[in-house]
Amino acid sequence: MQLQETFISKGKTYEVDEMCTYIRNKRNFIWLVYASERNSKNVVSFNVGKRTNKTLSRVLDTLKLSEAKKICNDRLKNYRYLIDEKLHSVKRFGTNHIERKNLTLRSHLKRLNRRTICYSKSLVVLIAILKIYFWI
Repeated sequence: MQLQETFISKGKTYEVDEMCTYIRNKRNFIWLVYASERNSKNVVSFNVGKRTNKTLSRVLDTLKLSEAKKICNDRLKNYRYLIDEKLHSVKRFGTNHIERKNLTLRSHLKRLNRRTICYSKSLVVLIAILKIYFWI
């Protein structure tokens, strides 16, 4: 079976958020950053890595190439430096859909849950599982 990323249409509104998980042990934190289209709620891009601008910018570059109308996110300071002011939106209820998706992800994929004995032993396996979950 061939995995295909979601087609990213131009001029849409996107929500971006990040969530924390770990690889091998609880001291080895890793961040999942992903973007979903607001109306269809499909995940259009994601990246897994350290909590740095580089990890965030890989997802945001995809949205910039799609000529996003608006990018909504939480109050993480790094977004201010990476997103143009015209596109950037930080509102109180601007990320409701993606925050709900975070809860659903943690419920469906136990390796993302905070208090569990399930975890990913390798980054490759975590990324493969996320691709299957998001794009099948």
